Amino acid sequence: MTTEAKTAETYDGSREAVHERTVDGFGTLRVLPVDPRADLDVLHGWVTEERAAYWGMTGFSKEQVLETYLHLDSLDTHHAFLMVGDGVPVALFQTYEPGADRVAECYEVRPGDIGVHLLIGPPAPGGGGRPGWSSTLLAAFLSYALTGLGRQRAVVEPDARNAKAIARLTGQGFVPAGEIVLPEIDLPEVRLPEKRALLAFLTREAFEEGSRTSG
Repeated sequence: MTTEAKTAETYDGSREAVHERTVDGFGTLRVLPVDPRADLDVLHGWVTEERAAYWGMTGFSKEQVLETYLHLDSLDTHHAFLMVGDGVPVALFQTYEPGADRVAECYEVRPGDIGVHLLIGPPAPGGGGRPGWSSTLLAAFLSYALTGLGRQRAVVEPDARNAKAIARLTGQGFVPAGEIVLPEIDLPEVRLPEKRALLAFLTREAFEEGSRTSG
């Protein structure tokens, strides 16, 4: 079975989506919970690319990536999702409860906060590379994280050196709240080192207002 055939078979709509959003010019984007074993090829291929260096997994074997996402899958506070467009995975997103994460040591968590991480996949035929592609994917996921889940504020903490991610987030309306230092922690198969990050927030009100304005 070719990789293309495997992708079409795996993401042809048989897996139930937690959220769908149809965007003019981009089609229907579906948010699927990650299945660590079924999605391992995609996950390993993406997180080990040099462009994903800030995720800290570039040297991981497939087994290490599997163990990492099996661990995430076992938690009630952290969740991973693939966004799929036209049967092709286009982005990896993760949500987490800030109160159960190391970021809680760096700011005062409010009820209704939700933390998010994102990794845009490599350009896909007919999708990636088009103007507005990354912002469209981010907006579609924020629609799920904020509006769909009924949360009041999204929290992000990209590496302070990751200028591209910071520009993408601030362009989406996230408001920087200064730099923080995330403490080192141990996870199965990996130790997350201390990290200097930019803390930023986006309220649901601001997101929805921005969506109305841009629409």
